[in-house]
Amino acid sequence: MKGLKLMAITAFAATLTGCQMGEKALKSGIDLANLDTTYQVGTDFYEYATHGWQVANPLTAEYSRYGSFDVLQENNNRQLRELIDSVAAQKNEKGSIAQKIADLYNSAMDSVRLNREGLKEMKAFLDCEGKTAEQWLAEVWPRMQRQGVGGLFGAYIGADEKDSKNNLVSIFQGGLTLGQKDYYVESDPETVKIREAYARFIVDLAQHVGLSEDMAKKMSADVMRIETRLARASKSMTELRDPEGNYNKLTYDELKKQFAGIDWDGYFQNLGAEGVREVCLGQPLAIHEAEKVLAEEKPEALQNVYLWHAINMASSYIDDESRALNFQFWGTTMSGKQEDRPRWKRAVSAVEGGLGEALGQLYVARFFPPAAKERMERLVANLQVALGERIKVQEWMSDETKKVAQDKLDAFYVKVGYPDKWKDYSDLEIGESYLQNVLACNEWELKEMIREKLNKPVDKDEWFMTPQTVNAYYNPTTNEICFPAGILQPPFFDMEADDAFNYGAIGVVIGHEMTHGFDDQGAQYDKEGNLRQWWSDEDTRNFQERIQVMRAFHDSIEVLPGLHANGSLTLGENMADHGGLMVAFQAFKSATAESPLPVIDGFTPEQRFFLAYANVWGQNIRDEEIRKRVKSDPHELGKWRVNGQLPHIDAWYEAFGITEQDPMFVPKAERVTIW
Repeated sequence: MKGLKLMAITAFAATLTGCQMGEKALKSGIDLANLDTTYQVGTDFYEYATHGWQVANPLTAEYSRYGSFDVLQENNNRQLRELIDSVAAQKNEKGSIAQKIADLYNSAMDSVRLNREGLKEMKAFLDCEGKTAEQWLAEVWPRMQRQGVGGLFGAYIGADEKDSKNNLVSIFQGGLTLGQKDYYVESDPETVKIREAYARFIVDLAQHVGLSEDMAKKMSADVMRIETRLARASKSMTELRDPEGNYNKLTYDELKKQFAGIDWDGYFQNLGAEGVREVCLGQPLAIHEAEKVLAEEKPEALQNVYLWHAINMASSYIDDESRALNFQFWGTTMSGKQEDRPRWKRAVSAVEGGLGEALGQLYVARFFPPAAKERMERLVANLQVALGERIKVQEWMSDETKKVAQDKLDAFYVKVGYPDKWKDYSDLEIGESYLQNVLACNEWELKEMIREKLNKPVDKDEWFMTPQTVNAYYNPTTNEICFPAGILQPPFFDMEADDAFNYGAIGVVIGHEMTHGFDDQGAQYDKEGNLRQWWSDEDTRNFQERIQVMRAFHDSIEVLPGLHANGSLTLGENMADHGGLMVAFQAFKSATAESPLPVIDGFTPEQRFFLAYANVWGQNIRDEEIRKRVKSDPHELGKWRVNGQLPHIDAWYEAFGITEQDPMFVPKAERVTIW
């Protein structure tokens, strides 16, 4: 699933016809205060377009990155809090959705109870007293797995990538608390510092929740050793972007034979997933290493790893000191944040995480009018036409491939606003304990996935984001683009602004998600969502030559002294940004062909299109967050989604008169030419 962490469209997205709203002339939509004209357009367009915004929106202690997206998220948080407070203030029937929302929120907000009972609840959750390591592994660990505590690998049920109409159990690498192998194997000074801080964090948090100093140090040593073993056998974030390389389908009997070091019958029976017929094994080497760990490590070491995973997960849901230790590492060390989010924001996030669609129903009813959904769907259709036009004019693509590409574009399944059917939370029980509520939500989510998906066809109407999510995505196995209600609101679309602004902001967002269907990953899936080669060999070679230009360009970007962007990791998102710009600009020109727009605020329509795009990515960010994102985020940093993209768009050169004398100038022969 491809997500665009973007920032926002509107709940009032109009068809954008280039005309006037009644008798009132449309404005430019550009806030001149966001600009800083002391920067030269062709030297640093990002700072020219957004530095004023950066000055007016400095980083607060709570944030490691603060951008236009976060402004919208803050607004959403206030709206969601208002909804939850209204529900919590009323008398709710036991078992009702309102009762569950109110009690989950209140359990997160009750600091007195959390600080009084939290460590006792953690002790009961860990359940170690009087048990040998062997007994604990047999009796306690299975329960923790059902409650969402991670082990040495993971599993989920989703579409079979080569039989997209049916679901398939997938088994994938895991066991890395730090999320990816780079943190365990790289030796640069910053990464070494993080590893050392992680080892200390384990000791500090383990001692706080009741382990002796010696036990905590032993836990830290076991965790570091075993997680490093798993990391060395794991694929990198870039390697995980290869769909074909991560597809290894086996029958259940083949799984048990080839990976006999894991008790698969016991594993699936414990999860309640009996009757597994086939599996997709994503990363075989990592699963083989998990087998070796299970065979070679002592029970006490395995117990320590699982206990640590449980302690780390639960530490956010008990007493304030546990949360503070958690934040000190994950917030400050990893991202540079200086202050934790206030309790009410964390409580809202807990409700979103556990009862997302239930909260979404309230959100949609209050903040998303039905007319907005219809208008957004019409706008998406306009962008589909423009992408079809872009496909037609590509000289590097054969007529046969163009036809199949157009068929895939026509088959896009568009989701806007909210799902047509909602999840049923009737069998989820919510009580007073915050930790137990979170664990209950995790276990309910597992049961729901198994109930709805195991050995069943794919439900194309399933949503992978809640309606209030400030984001969007493309999912290749269903060939769908989705724009939740949370992202469909100002300030990224302005009903009083003209087409130049709106196509530059919301139009590029939509074009971005559409282009994901044809990026280096999406292009490997056909219109039915099946992973298969549908390009001709020659077209594939032409495609690879063009995307290599983009990969190399972004590899050359130095984001911090001595630290370069990862052009391979960010390739798909960079291609989607490029395609989104090309498609949206074409749609903009088509929409205004018969009624050209005037110069407003001193900027031509074409200039305002690119200024609107740049302002989507205005942000301030800490160095720690930059380093983390370069390792883990497939999206390029905000600055380079502007300065790394526009030098490859011919229309940008024409709009601002950029010449070879400007530092951002890229010779035409060296520009990306995909769409």
